[in-house]
Amino acid sequence: MESIISISKLNKTFKGGFQALKNINLEVKPGEIFALLGPNGAGKTTLIKSICGLTMPTEGKILVGGYDIVEDYKKARRLVGLVPQELTTDAFETVWNTVCFSRGVFGKKKDSQFIEKILKDLSLWDKKSNILRTLSGGMKRRVMIAKALSHEPKVLFLDEPTAGVDVELRKGMWDLVSELKALGVTIILTTHYIEEAELMADRIGFIKNGEIIMVEDKDKIMKKMSQKTIEVTLSDKLDNVPTELKHLDVRLFGDKMNYLYDESKMNMQSFLNVLVQKNINVQDIQTKESSLEDIFVQLVKK
Repeated sequence: MESIISISKLNKTFKGGFQALKNINLEVKPGEIFALLGPNGAGKTTLIKSICGLTMPTEGKILVGGYDIVEDYKKARRLVGLVPQELTTDAFETVWNTVCFSRGVFGKKKDSQFIEKILKDLSLWDKKSNILRTLSGGMKRRVMIAKALSHEPKVLFLDEPTAGVDVELRKGMWDLVSELKALGVTIILTTHYIEEAELMADRIGFIKNGEIIMVEDKDKIMKKMSQKTIEVTLSDKLDNVPTELKHLDVRLFGDKMNYLYDESKMNMQSFLNVLVQKNINVQDIQTKESSLEDIFVQLVKK
């Protein structure tokens, strides 16, 4: 399948010598939801701005829908919708006029029905005549999303789209994202709510210090890097981990014993058999599997 976004040997160095992006190579498939995760300052926003043509790369090549973002800027940019972190709107314009204007900027014919649908999907219809400066931060964020969708892009970038948005509105926005994916729109998002990426993304890329350190299908990442922990609540506190378990990653916390489960070293039944043999009484057993956030923290710390 031909990529909707193709990036090769991308580097970005700012004045002063700071290198924000280092030899980025990335392919994004049509119609997928791709989550770009990384700590603050990792290069996520710089990468998005580079793809959208808002930041000129120092080196490398970026294609969007087969168009070079530098040589064929207008054609490439028409394919892209961007919801930036910053709220940049005309404070004294109405919601309706703002979204309609954005559609016109990209050369699209007027389509009141389409704009109406976007505003209704984003719960903005009853605010269509409101002046933007009178809206809450969450409402302004949704206006930014409506603007990005106004020209019917093939690729939608969501840079921290749910920042400052309450839980109910966040759910509504992700329902809209699912609908857009069903229509074939490619979604690329960054988020600090990593549970959102775990819920929504097809593939995930991790970026750190300007470098892509991993790109993989979400399910494969979870299978490959997820770990299971068995938490055993004991009837009595132990002073030490039993000798037979000391070669394992077993930790004592008062009356609780945590075992980071690795089947290659010892299976769960063998672990429990040791407790029985040592006459260690167990009150409760719970298991926990690593979340994507746990995996993210592991990668950031490396």
